[in-house]
Amino acid sequence: MKAVIIEDEKKSREMLADLLKNNFPQITILGLGKNVAEGVELIQTLKPNLLFLDISMPDGTGFDLLKMIPQKNFEVIFITAHEEFAIKAIKFSALDYILKPIDS
Repeated sequence: MKAVIIEDEKKSREMLADLLKNNFPQITILGLGKNVAEGVELIQTLKPNLLFLDISMPDGTGFDLLKMIPQKNFEVIFITAHEEFAIKAIKFSALDYILKPIDS
């Protein structure tokens, strides 16, 4: 499985990547992005199967990012500190919804 992580907080982004590498060897991290613009570019270029996506970022939201991708050939796991977005995430067909801080 090929994954991309889009998370604006560097520490959270790197911690999630390490957690996945150490516990899920079947997941290959193709790229890390810190905002909506980088996320769109990474998705279009790398074509992941799985996207770990933050909701609140400096240049928009994870929902904004998803609206910019016409063909969604990947599953989405939202990672956020905001539990109030869970219903909206479900409407975007989220595979899962992980609340930060992430605990292994």
